[in-house]
Amino acid sequence: MDTISRRSFIQSAVAAMTAPNAFSSACKPNIIVILADDLGYGDLGCYGNTEIQTPHLDSLAKGGLRFTDFHSSCPVCSPTRAGLLTGRYQQRCRVPGVVTVAKHRDRGLPPSEITFAERLRDTGYATGVFGKWHLGYQNQFNPTRQGFDRFRGYVSGNVDYISHIDQGGVADWWENGRLAPEEGYSTHLITQHSVQFIEDNHAQPFCLYVAHESPHYPYQAPSDTADRTVGGTFNSHGSRQDKKSAYKTMIEEMDKGVGEILAALKKYHLEEDTFVFFFSDNGATKVGSNGDLRAWKGTLWEGGHRVPAMAYWPGRIQPGVIDDTTISLDIFPTLLTLGGAEAPIDRPIDGRDLSPILFDGESVPTRKLFWSYNKQRAVRDGDWKLVITKKLNKDEIELFNLKNDPSEANNLASKRPQQVQSLLSDLAAWEKDVMPDDLVW
Repeated sequence: MDTISRRSFIQSAVAAMTAPNAFSSACKPNIIVILADDLGYGDLGCYGNTEIQTPHLDSLAKGGLRFTDFHSSCPVCSPTRAGLLTGRYQQRCRVPGVVTVAKHRDRGLPPSEITFAERLRDTGYATGVFGKWHLGYQNQFNPTRQGFDRFRGYVSGNVDYISHIDQGGVADWWENGRLAPEEGYSTHLITQHSVQFIEDNHAQPFCLYVAHESPHYPYQAPSDTADRTVGGTFNSHGSRQDKKSAYKTMIEEMDKGVGEILAALKKYHLEEDTFVFFFSDNGATKVGSNGDLRAWKGTLWEGGHRVPAMAYWPGRIQPGVIDDTTISLDIFPTLLTLGGAEAPIDRPIDGRDLSPILFDGESVPTRKLFWSYNKQRAVRDGDWKLVITKKLNKDEIELFNLKNDPSEANNLASKRPQQVQSLLSDLAAWEKDVMPDDLVW
């Protein structure tokens, strides 16, 4: 069903308040958030890829809502995760960049930040996270200190898929707050623990955060041997020469894992009681595909932060395509609405509840969205996007109309100087609002 026909269908359906797909706050669904790592806009079959086989994710998109204009709040890992968990621009959370093993072992998401896991646990949800954390190495930043009852996975940005050793040569596979080495390919282990969590909590509401490593480097398939050893010397990206082949396998193994999670829901008759949201934390590197979008992970052109995303809830969400501009910050307030939890009132929440577009076929109200990373800045206002990058120590300003030019090939800044100045003012006001005065990264 295309976007227009879906809109017409839902608008007719919700005219009657008894429409079966309409969301009711009296319903408290299970919640599953599945996050891919460095997966590009063009890496899945449902987004046009013909080489990588992703039948389970394609089925999720076909049976739910596929987003065409969904964005991560940053073009790299840690900041997007901070924004996802809190619904706040990551600058407010003091995580404006990657929490690296080399420079940031003493930093992380402040324990004072409130996550969706904390709020949902307060309303009776069992909460678990399996896979990548990347929001602090020390125990004070552990997921179990941020609302998650159970954690199994790693706290760094990436580990060897086989030996589970981080880029600094340090063992990094945890069970809650203690190191707990475990044999197995990381993608498979993340899936296994996620399925076990569903089995253990199928009789009560649960919130499951599946934070996959795939397809982030090191580029390794299940049949490969480990590259990293404790204290050793190694290529962080892996020893494989055919990285694209490994990348393909890594995504396909993640897709199989999504299938196992969906099978667990079916086993316990939870399909119609469970809301599933899938997306990527940023765009692909040059090993992957961002489709026709410009550039890659780490940049503020569309290829850096427009990502695949889909929402799935059989019987509640009508299948279709959503073209509204949305962002990963929106997941926090959406999950709180689904779980009947109250949003914090003592701090700004930047995301918006997506329930109206998911269940009632409404459009997202007009708003401006902002990005800032590594001396790059961007602002989106409707179809218009301003991008500022450094070139020879000077700001290079570009203005694009994304409706007509989604590949950002035609810079209109010189033709629309007043619009440029207006967006620059918006950007300056946003930075003043979200940037702590003492923030140093």
